[in-house]
Amino acid sequence: MYQFDQRSAFSRKLDQRSAFSRKLDQHQLIAAHEALVRRIAWHVHSRMSTSIEIEDLIQIGQIALVEAAWVFEDRGLAFAPYASTRIRGAMIDALRRAARVGRAGMANRRYLAGIRARLEQQYMRSPSDAEMADAAGLTASAYHAMAASTHAVPLESIEDSYSDHDIWFADLADSAETAIEKAQLRDSLIAALERLDGREALVLQLYFVKELNLDEIGETLGVGAARICQIKKAALDKMRTMMAD
Repeated sequence: MYQFDQRSAFSRKLDQRSAFSRKLDQHQLIAAHEALVRRIAWHVHSRMSTSIEIEDLIQIGQIALVEAAWVFEDRGLAFAPYASTRIRGAMIDALRRAARVGRAGMANRRYLAGIRARLEQQYMRSPSDAEMADAAGLTASAYHAMAASTHAVPLESIEDSYSDHDIWFADLADSAETAIEKAQLRDSLIAALERLDGREALVLQLYFVKELNLDEIGETLGVGAARICQIKKAALDKMRTMMAD
């Protein structure tokens, strides 16, 4: 009986030490990835029209980071990609709860985003409203009206807002043909990426996959942000030519 009690006490001590070690590891994970939260928050905030302040997004991301650290189990997978998915998902869920954009607004957002991306590559800076309006073939008032339609509006109750024709309630699953086209496009993109030189491919990966800005990529590669912008533009031009071929 005494020997059994000794073993039980020893087992409890091991469990306590193990729990303390896990808790310490979790706090280390949280501290090491706080910058990741801010980076994702700025990335989400810059790409989505939202009334949620950046600090609120950061707070949402920090909560998601803590939750991710407490449930993460090291099974050979890195923590950062797992946490990034949880953090970005929490932010997007918060945006969806806070606002809704109509079908026309979503179409206008995609249209203006395409024009903005083209002008940014052309001018190597953010275009002005006048330049955006001119590129879209709109008057200043018409452009501002279109831009305003892309802004989020408060959610109504589900009973008041539900519609069979509303995109937010539509089945967005890809058809078989669309899935095949996306797979073919993905294969073409991979083949084109493999034909880029090492630095160009690395810049595109850091920008679009790792979501680093031009200054951060420049620090990584030891060059200025302007040079990184040139490399990115050259790589994208090559990708477009190869995809067109």
